[in-house]
Amino acid sequence: MKRPVILAAAVLGVIATICLVFYIGFDAVMNAIGSLGWGGFALVCSLTVAVFGILSAAWYVLLPTQSGRGWPTFFWGRAVRDSAGDILPLSQLGGFVIGARAVALRGVAAADSYASTVVDITTEMLAQILFVVLGALLFVKHLGFHSEHSHLFVFLLIGPILAALGAAGFIVMQHRGPEFAEKIAGRILPKAVGHAGAFARSIGAIYASPARVVASIGIHFIGWLASAGVGWIAVRLLGGHIDYLSMLAIESALSAIRSAAVIVPSAIGVQEATYAMLMPLFGVGPDIGVALSLVKRACSIVIGVPVLLSWQGIESRQALAMAPREERLSGN
Repeated sequence: MKRPVILAAAVLGVIATICLVFYIGFDAVMNAIGSLGWGGFALVCSLTVAVFGILSAAWYVLLPTQSGRGWPTFFWGRAVRDSAGDILPLSQLGGFVIGARAVALRGVAAADSYASTVVDITTEMLAQILFVVLGALLFVKHLGFHSEHSHLFVFLLIGPILAALGAAGFIVMQHRGPEFAEKIAGRILPKAVGHAGAFARSIGAIYASPARVVASIGIHFIGWLASAGVGWIAVRLLGGHIDYLSMLAIESALSAIRSAAVIVPSAIGVQEATYAMLMPLFGVGPDIGVALSLVKRACSIVIGVPVLLSWQGIESRQALAMAPREERLSGN
């Protein structure tokens, strides 16, 4: 995706968010955020970090060997991946590449790091399909299939079907070996296309252990359920009255819409509009929905800035360490 297009989408998203806040009521949104308090905000941030822990475990279990690196390396890598996607003006692909790079910097073989990232994206997609289907069923239960909002059900049910077909095709391509590996390596490892063979072998080794793949899907599904739990607690702290299953339905719809809006960095504007539209269906005001979105973005900044600074610090030390070696090689 061209960077000007991504930046333009981000700018339009910011403008849309500002307009939405003032349309709903600036005071109402700010009052909802104020009711959260610093203690509530710290709790939401802590729970968000805990979700990182679950998602990183889904990545960690994929590798038959972790190259001597344990779960904390993947926890940090997942935090870098999501922080880059939430804060930097990048597409989702950019966040995936940065996360894989971060794990490689911590000593995991590059082929294992990037191959496990590709499979982790796949298992997360499969878990998301289950999550969206569950949410769609909850929508039907709450609103009734023949309600005026039935068009939402069509979107929520057709979306997972198309996603499942896409995921199946993506898995088939991963099993095609070197040809697929060379294409992917050309995109995410432009300086290392020659390592496509190692990349393909690493993917093959991961899929050679179906139990690990199934475990990753299961852990990712738990992660999706946990993310809905974080949203539910945040809404309660913001003054909204909603049960967990209703919040799960809303979060599942948001996840589907965010996936469709992949061009928009961090789905800015899209996320706010989705919350504002869906919250009233469950008896919660749109001001609470927009406030929830803004609180989530504030958490992403509070967590993400230190994470990205730490990643840049490691990148800088790596560059400084490589400089003398490159000078020696050029001198010879």
